[in-house]
Amino acid sequence: MSRFRWVVLAIIFVTYAINFADRSNIGVALPFIQKEFHFNNFEAGSIASFFFLGYAISQIPAGFWLSKFGARGIVPASILGFSLFTYLIGTAQSVAAIKWFRLGLGIFEGPTPVGLTSTINNWFPPKEKATGVGFYIASTMFAPIVIPPLCVWIATEFGWRTIFYTFSLPGFAMAVIWYLLVRNKPAESPYVNEQEARYIQGAGETATVKQAEAVSLGWLDKLIRAKNIAKIENRKNIFTSWNIWGNCLAYFMMVSVLYGLMTWIPSYLVNAKHYSFLKMGFVAAAPWVGGLIGSILGGWISDKLLHKRRKPTMLLTALSTCLMMAVMVNLPESSTAVSAALFMTGFLLNVGWPAFTAYPMGLTTGSTYPIAIALVNSGGNLGGFFSPMIAGALLDKFQTYDFVFTYFGLAAIIGFLIILTLDEPVEIKKTQGEIQHGRVGSHC
Repeated sequence: MSRFRWVVLAIIFVTYAINFADRSNIGVALPFIQKEFHFNNFEAGSIASFFFLGYAISQIPAGFWLSKFGARGIVPASILGFSLFTYLIGTAQSVAAIKWFRLGLGIFEGPTPVGLTSTINNWFPPKEKATGVGFYIASTMFAPIVIPPLCVWIATEFGWRTIFYTFSLPGFAMAVIWYLLVRNKPAESPYVNEQEARYIQGAGETATVKQAEAVSLGWLDKLIRAKNIAKIENRKNIFTSWNIWGNCLAYFMMVSVLYGLMTWIPSYLVNAKHYSFLKMGFVAAAPWVGGLIGSILGGWISDKLLHKRRKPTMLLTALSTCLMMAVMVNLPESSTAVSAALFMTGFLLNVGWPAFTAYPMGLTTGSTYPIAIALVNSGGNLGGFFSPMIAGALLDKFQTYDFVFTYFGLAAIIGFLIILTLDEPVEIKKTQGEIQHGRVGSHC
């Protein structure tokens, strides 16, 4: 059997790392840009936020397009578009121009994650989906690990504009690689043999029959509301499903934390902890080192240890993130403590991150998933629009990051409460005694 699906996953990893680098480099560039244009923290937050407005606008249209035509054409077009707007940010001569270019960057980046997750959904059998999503999410953590020190070096040596010129280049090459190597479905690929196509397709087709593999997890299934739920086959039913909307709202809360941290951690280290730009570049990578480990581990735990349950890691991420924000408020003046706290924040925040993307896979079919994940991404990433601006406004008013971390903690606990209301789509295997007595499994 060929293993080309793992090559596709590697391409997905690199593509989304580039995508994420182009959106998140603004956090490191902001102190340099703020020094040149002289604006307040709310304005700084709005520069980061405008990306997410465009990102949210393009998600749902991209979902409908992908459900009809597939990812092969739209993903390369998306990559080319966001690479161009990354370059244009470097040419901006005003704060307003940076905002408009960030808006364009968001509009063109929006279709990429919908296309990538839809590709994972089509290219991997159910038992490997969360693992695939884990590696996909890990790419978002890999990029911020290398971005801070690289951006600081580029900005100090060549100026902040060169950051955007440099970061625009890899995307042009990746658009060509995607178009040449990735097809909408494994069966259409010349690099996938019959055995691998049958393995992927066969595992998917028999997933319902093989639900007996989903053994009962006892009290945990009661806590997470594990149920046998019919797949959403009609597009309009996506928009009436509380499970989809609840996932979207919870994701909104967690995205508020993630992108709020990504935007403000570099400035926090420079302004509150008084680190040099060089030291900031290395310490700012700490949460994303933890996030890289957490996202890969979280996907594996969800698939293997929890038998494709998604809610447990989602709940863990929301609750532990709230606790870590309390830690951030009470950090001692120690570089070791700051680095360790940021590492654990990134790790715990991302243990459940793959599950937010994998969760709708258990509720939808191959044709309705692109629209469902587009809705989740669109609504969820509005958190990335509001959060940096709210954090900036809090900084302007109170002149301390304690209120910013408190805001992030409240968002995480609200996300936790919302996740509790969602159903876990799984059919629990009946015991022999239940079959003989005609009873329905108590955990279904």
